[in-house]
Amino acid sequence: MKQPNILILMVDQLNGTLFPDGPAPFLHAPNLKRLAERSSRFANSYTASPLCAPGRASFMSGLLPSRSRVYDNAAEFSADIPTYAHHLRRAGYQTCLAGKMHFVGPDQLHGLEERLTTDIYPADFGWTPDYRKPGERIDWWYHNLGSVSGAGVAEITNQLEYDDDVAHQTTQKLYDLSRGADPRPWCLTVSFTHPHDPYVARRKYWDLYEDCAQTEPPETIPYADMDPHSQRLMDACDASAFNVTDDMIRRARRGYFANISYVDDQIGKILSVLEETRQEATIIFTSDHGDMLGERGLWFKMNFFEDSARVPLMIAGDGFAPALIETPVSTIDVAPTLCDTAGIAMETVAPWLDGTSLVPVAAGAARGPVPMEYAAEGSITPLVALRDGSWKYIRCAADPEQLYDLETDPAERTNLIDAPQAAEALAKLRRLADDRWSLPAFDAAVRESQARRWVVYDALREGHYQPWDYQPMRPASERYMRNHMDLNTLEEQKRFPRGE
Repeated sequence: MKQPNILILMVDQLNGTLFPDGPAPFLHAPNLKRLAERSSRFANSYTASPLCAPGRASFMSGLLPSRSRVYDNAAEFSADIPTYAHHLRRAGYQTCLAGKMHFVGPDQLHGLEERLTTDIYPADFGWTPDYRKPGERIDWWYHNLGSVSGAGVAEITNQLEYDDDVAHQTTQKLYDLSRGADPRPWCLTVSFTHPHDPYVARRKYWDLYEDCAQTEPPETIPYADMDPHSQRLMDACDASAFNVTDDMIRRARRGYFANISYVDDQIGKILSVLEETRQEATIIFTSDHGDMLGERGLWFKMNFFEDSARVPLMIAGDGFAPALIETPVSTIDVAPTLCDTAGIAMETVAPWLDGTSLVPVAAGAARGPVPMEYAAEGSITPLVALRDGSWKYIRCAADPEQLYDLETDPAERTNLIDAPQAAEALAKLRRLADDRWSLPAFDAAVRESQARRWVVYDALREGHYQPWDYQPMRPASERYMRNHMDLNTLEEQKRFPRGE
């Protein structure tokens, strides 16, 4: 079996409900629509945890946060946990990352041979929540609704600067790979920070949504009628300090959709270079979590409702026929899927994983209940969830249980926890949750981790500060023309295609 090249295209905070079968028709995303036409499209794909660092560590490792111990955006991703980059590298791949993966801790590679950019977020413990202080807002890094009230147009921002560089470094890397200096197959992960808030977009993309009906404010739920976790998220986002108007909501949603088009444009550049250099690859497109976009009155993520927890997932390549697949799956399935695709014996990879290969699922096999976990800001103790068939079950030691039938209630407005017609499904889901989780043990592990990190962070900020942030190094003496090189050989080696 020839090992395929692998191109992973990841975005940040992209709501999976906008990808019911590839991009929704109203989205201006021609490149993703073309990719969807040749992909297995997983309509019900879920994040392992609706927050950046936990979701991404789970995506790379195939483990839920309770096992990776990446509970929040400041929890260390331990160097002893194998990722798909480790597995592929052992199998003979060259592995590379351009863009965001939100690794926390001194290991900033996790099996990758090369990173082309630094990360956009810090690698230290500074964003650690504290369950010892329930309800506390840590204002300098917690989300607030300024992203909504400040939505609009800008030609350059912190995030645009980052993603412009990610796209540029990626295209340059693809050109370099085409030259064939390294005969190994490659796995290139490309991770953009858009369409993550703030909802600020370039004018050319903003103007695409001038009269878009989907920018209209969605239905909200009054604070008093929200479930307790949603109320905590409103408080964590300092919602009472902002007077969010309907026009602000329209502008925020418009900016978000515009940034989907921006990301689509960058992906188009990457796919064009791949095609122009005649390189074939299995392509995976996904996100780390979604965005509520004002649905129920909530913004951003950090909950298990569909807009926050569902993510797009499309796979194009051998073994993945163009089709819509409605079986619920998870981003923890990506790592074993990559290994399976690369011909790595699953018994050497899968025994300790929470995920499963999607190769058989794409061919019609069942997958089993999909688990999710959340133990970060806005919570006071861990929350867990299961998606099983059309049912979604949510459990938290601090809150009443929730049960939704997504077939009859896709907006998740009716909690069926006491409904007689749901009793059989509830009994099954409670049993599955009991078998999978001990919430007291989960809570104790999170609290211990938080307490340790508060001590370490305070200590490391005293005296000489040694950052963990990745510093990309590009050796200038090995680029272009230098006097230890033969100019005639160099020019031939750096050309692709040759002989035309």
